[in-house]
Amino acid sequence: MSGPFHVHLISDATGETLHSVAKAALAQFEGVTVQEHSYTLVRSDRQLQRALDYIRQHLGLVLFTVVDQKLRNDLVAQCGLIGVPYFDVMEGPVGLMQQCFNTEKTQRPGGQHDIDQKYLHRMEALNYTIEHDDGANLDLGAAEVILVGASRTSKTPTCVYLAIRGIRAANVPLVLGLPPPSQLLTYTTPLIVGLWVVPERLVQIRRNRLTAMGEERDTDYVDLEKVRNEVMATRRLYEQQGWPSIDVTRRSIEETAAAIMTLLAERRGEPA
Repeated sequence: MSGPFHVHLISDATGETLHSVAKAALAQFEGVTVQEHSYTLVRSDRQLQRALDYIRQHLGLVLFTVVDQKLRNDLVAQCGLIGVPYFDVMEGPVGLMQQCFNTEKTQRPGGQHDIDQKYLHRMEALNYTIEHDDGANLDLGAAEVILVGASRTSKTPTCVYLAIRGIRAANVPLVLGLPPPSQLLTYTTPLIVGLWVVPERLVQIRRNRLTAMGEERDTDYVDLEKVRNEVMATRRLYEQQGWPSIDVTRRSIEETAAAIMTLLAERRGEPA
């Protein structure tokens, strides 16, 4: 398909909600080249006009979350004059809720990011994950989830994603030829999950990592036969210990985290 297509994201707050929606929607279109343009904390006429000036130079789709009614009306009117398609990401669900709740909306930008107990809990979980990343601290009794696996099996980014969801997650690397840390085998309270990637794909991921670091030499780290043995050894350990395992070869971080959260909910006897 031709392109690139321009997608303009205008928000009166941090834009996180808007970016999440755009990312989920764009993921449905393979082979489409898109250039995203982000405009955050747009809360004045001047800031809005700067965004509109750029949109005039790069015509494309406009998605926005702007709660100030005057700014919103101005944005909609200008998009109509410019001749670009636009969509208010928040208007649908907010309008529906307004009807159901039979009350007026507050029109407060970024209200979803107010500091509350849930926010503080997520920050606590994130701090825990950072302190217990990659086996740096093996005092893991307070963890809710412990991820184990060979190098480059997406343990760290999955832990961070879980932490953002408020789950205290730690991860421990498994190294071929070395026994797993003895402490790991004693934990019964945390949910321990093994991650693995098919050897051919794992070699590719590792090669890309080495290239990014400026290392071009072949080592055991990217030797296919040794990587096969490494993956086999980790999967054997998962089976011996009775740990659930997940093949993350073709899974996104979000999908892996969702599977782990389902396992955690089942363990707690909660709805998945």
